[in-house]
Order: sequence, then C-alpha cells, then structure tokens
Amino acid sequence: MYYFLDDNISFPHPEVVKPSGILAIGGNLSIDRLLLAYHFGIFPWYNDNEPIIWWCPKPRYVIFPDKVNVPKSMNAYFNQKKYQVTYNRHFTDVVRFCQLTPRNGQDGTWINDDIVLSYSRLHEMGYAMSVEVWDSNELVGGLYGVNLGKVFFGESMFSLKSNASKFGFISLARRLAEEGYAVIDCQQPNPYLQSLGGEFIEGNDFQTILRKNRMEWLR
Repeated sequence: MYYFLDDNISFPHPEVVKPSGILAIGGNLSIDRLLLAYHFGIFPWYNDNEPIIWWCPKPRYVIFPDKVNVPKSMNAYFNQKKYQVTYNRHFTDVVRFCQLTPRNGQDGTWINDDIVLSYSRLHEMGYAMSVEVWDSNELVGGLYGVNLGKVFFGESMFSLKSNASKFGFISLARRLAEEGYAVIDCQQPNPYLQSLGGEFIEGNDFQTILRKNRMEWLR
C-alpha cells in the first residue's frame, strides 16, 4: 500500500519506502514541498499521464566529487579545451534541452512543463543550478540539479555533441570537490554514471550524509 499525499506539505519517513523505491504518490510541485522532499533525499519522477510519484531509492547511487572518474577518452577533451563550461547562465534553457533532446531507448521524457516551471523557480531562489557546455557560442550540452548545502542532487543532462554532457559533469564534480561538497546524488544507476565513478551506498548512510551536509536552516 502506498502513501497518498494531500495538500498538507509532509512526507512519510524514508525508512518506510517500498522496495521499488516509491515512497508516496500525489501532492504537487510547490517550492515548499520540493524543498522538504530534497531535505530527506526524496525526488519526483513520473510520466505525464501519471500522478506525481515520489521516490527515495535504497540503496542510493551516488558519486563522491573527490572520487569522480575521468575516463581516458575524456583526457583529450580537457587537454585540448574542447568545450567551455559556464554555470547558472541559462538554467531554463538547459532544462528545456533536457526535456526535448531525444535519448536512445526512450520514447519520451519525464520532464514536463510543470517540472520546468517549478525547478526554474527553485533556481531563482538559489536552490537549483545548471551547467552549460559550449562549443564556441553554441550550447551543446549541460545538466541541472538541486543544490542544498553541500549536497548536489543531479536531475538530468543532455548532449548535442560527443561527450559534451560528460565534459560538463566532470567539470562540475571537480568544482564541487574544491568547494567541499560531500556527495552528488545520482538517484538511479546507468552505465554512463558508472563510467564516472558511480557507486551504491546504503540508504541509512545516504541519510547521514544529508543530515551532516544539507543547509543549516533545514535541519
């Protein structure tokens, strides 16, 4: 039996999450609800024809910024400065590209207009950030996520040229490591993230990292 949310801004405790990773269903994407969700490592992921589904998978797939793996194939990109990287210059554009860029093996995207609007509002309030990857003046890749304290929750990425999103992710991880970030939450595993050093950690360990590193006022 799943927990169904109403207008009250609350969630069941992550300890009661189903083996599927689904914690609750329903509610809305208000700023307060989203901030509370990420406070506990909960995130929305659903299709257009579904109610909002809130996830908190255990174990959790993460990358520690100071352990990011740089595949040998990427060394030439950095040595030659193949691309240029900026941060928070075109947040909504990045989300839109993530929404509209076709992906192999996927018929569509989970990013709908409500997601674009809500996360753009989070960005305006300082709780979400984007990475833009450029080839001269052309936006060719990027990623975005939620930023709380010293934890970055990766949401989605896109790439229009070879390894552009990977270039952006590695650049971000290096920057976060320099700034003392504890972890990048990757939510779910895939070969792409595995190549960058992704690993599983226990759900309780992930919650401990959150408690120690999320924003002070949310504790």
